[in-house]
Amino acid sequence: MTEYGRVNTTQFEKIKAGHGFFAALDQSGGSTPKALAEYGIAEDRYSTDDEMFDLVHAMRTRVITSPAFDGSRVLAAILFEQTMERDIKGVPTAQYLWDAKNVVPFLKVDLGLAGEQHGVQLMKPIDTLDDLLERAQRHQIFGTKMRSVIKDADEAGIAAIVDQQFGYGSRIAAAGLVPILEPEVSITSPHKEQAETLLHDAIAKHVQALPEDTTIMLKVTIPTRPGLYGDLAADPRILRVVALSGGYSRDEACTLLKRDPTLIASFSRALLEGLTEQQTDEQFNAQLGSSIEQIYQASVNKTP
Repeated sequence: MTEYGRVNTTQFEKIKAGHGFFAALDQSGGSTPKALAEYGIAEDRYSTDDEMFDLVHAMRTRVITSPAFDGSRVLAAILFEQTMERDIKGVPTAQYLWDAKNVVPFLKVDLGLAGEQHGVQLMKPIDTLDDLLERAQRHQIFGTKMRSVIKDADEAGIAAIVDQQFGYGSRIAAAGLVPILEPEVSITSPHKEQAETLLHDAIAKHVQALPEDTTIMLKVTIPTRPGLYGDLAADPRILRVVALSGGYSRDEACTLLKRDPTLIASFSRALLEGLTEQQTDEQFNAQLGSSIEQIYQASVNKTP
């Protein structure tokens, strides 16, 4: 449990032992126009950030309120800060997720990536973290997520990524939330497997130094070598290890995920692939249901 033991125990057990996957609904800032374009909303439909975020909230509301989206297959949803502060059907989003859908709410807390150095992109300083954590507590958010990117197998760069992730993670755990550390290895890295080995070893060193009552999670790129993170997933301080889709199509990501006995999905773009504003509700719900079932099966039914 986290340092102050504030975590909802029902949600904790669902994340720890539940069968399903995470829906990453946390596109923000620079990634929002692309997400909207893939949903069939061109940039000429909005002229301000407020209009853009209104449209993306409508898209997320349609996903979350769909009958296909519930806690029987979706364990958790990762939200963008603005989504947390908005309502769905007159209810704060995080509360709606848990009360109406039995889906555990998480919050993205990073502020984007810094420029590349030593083959990696660290996170920009999260100057707003204390305020975000306070608001997350008020909204009864279970945990957080923060992303940095590894582009090559540079030992110093990867060490800096892991140091930063665990530094912020310790503050988040101390505030009573469960942090998801997301050091993504780019699927286009020229030395992807080597970078993943360096990352695994750097994470393992930090995990060994954690107090026994600290709880964290990991979100990683599906590794070239299946089962790479198995030892970390078995550590009692790591609640769950989830995988990002990383630019793979949903079919590719699910095929790779099925081969890894350790990982469940935490997909964003791959989850929303094929959904458009123009679809009827019947078409939309059928497509979302099909996508959720495919990702669910890849998360729970593994093949050698």
